[in-house]
Amino acid sequence: MLLNVLLNALIVVLTVVAMEIVSIVAHKHVMHGFGWAWHKSHHEPHHGRTAGWFEKNDLYAVVFAGIAIALIYAGTRGHHPLEWIGAGMTAYGLLYFVAHDGLVHQRWPFRYVPRRGYLKRLYQAHRMHHAVRGKEGAVSFGFLYAPPVTQLKRQLHAQRPRAATTPADESSAA
Repeated sequence: MLLNVLLNALIVVLTVVAMEIVSIVAHKHVMHGFGWAWHKSHHEPHHGRTAGWFEKNDLYAVVFAGIAIALIYAGTRGHHPLEWIGAGMTAYGLLYFVAHDGLVHQRWPFRYVPRRGYLKRLYQAHRMHHAVRGKEGAVSFGFLYAPPVTQLKRQLHAQRPRAATTPADESSAA
């Protein structure tokens, strides 16, 4: 009994980790690729959302939630351990909602900007992801993993078109 509980908990934890990897790949190659039509809404200014609190990008969460629900359903109908994989996807979705929608984009009624530690790094990394216009040239595609901020700054600077640099940029780079 205890072994089953531990094994199921391990499946949930491993699924959360795997979902971050899947999300990084999907964010970079789907959302910033052929799926840009949905994701674009997330990169546009939101001065009074036209459709209320939601944006077209939220359809990605609906798709992943549908997959998680289907996995949980199949798992509870005898296809073990799919229910625990679905539970891990659901846990990842909750973490995404808290960290990405709540902390970074402040789509909640309260405001909190972290001042230190992991949450500050996560916040800064995602803000740098939004530092470029459009789908090209973005950095940091993770939702719960954030590369070091100095690394992201170097990537952003290296990707800037030469025409966009100012004389002040060039003199400070020397």
